[in-house]
Amino acid sequence: MRRTTLTDVAKRAGVSRMTLYRRYPDVDHLVRALMTREFAALLAEVERSSGQGNAREQLVQRAVDAIRLLDANPLMRRVMQLDADLMLPYLTDRLGSTQRLVEQFLVAQIEAGHLDGSIRFGDAKTQARVVLLSTQSMVLSTRPATSGLEFTSLLDELARQLDGALKP
Repeated sequence: MRRTTLTDVAKRAGVSRMTLYRRYPDVDHLVRALMTREFAALLAEVERSSGQGNAREQLVQRAVDAIRLLDANPLMRRVMQLDADLMLPYLTDRLGSTQRLVEQFLVAQIEAGHLDGSIRFGDAKTQARVVLLSTQSMVLSTRPATSGLEFTSLLDELARQLDGALKP
């Protein structure tokens, strides 16, 4: 992706270069916007899923579902395969807009768990950040992490760890 230019993208999309340059100063901004749109749509899909059980059980199931969806997402696969360092700023410098959306979702789920008694009491924002960082590492290291192991087994173990960490 680093070798791709906005001219290449405009030509392939059948739009003028100026149309793209008005919205995106460079390819990195375009790719970030695309990733935000794609991943926000995945999050919305996870949010719409009918979770069963208490708030903790729903949070754990939705976290695992989100990882499955991200693992199967063609854009995520392509980025991780060809240009994984595009993700580095979100690990070392700052949280991106999609990560903030996920964190808001997690805070709401955790607060619901505090109310129904299924999640141990604590600072919801801190608990949400720990869940975000735990699940994010699974998303970003799926390919090397699954070497010699079944992906579903790893997700099952993650679910058990999240459930245990959040239980009162």
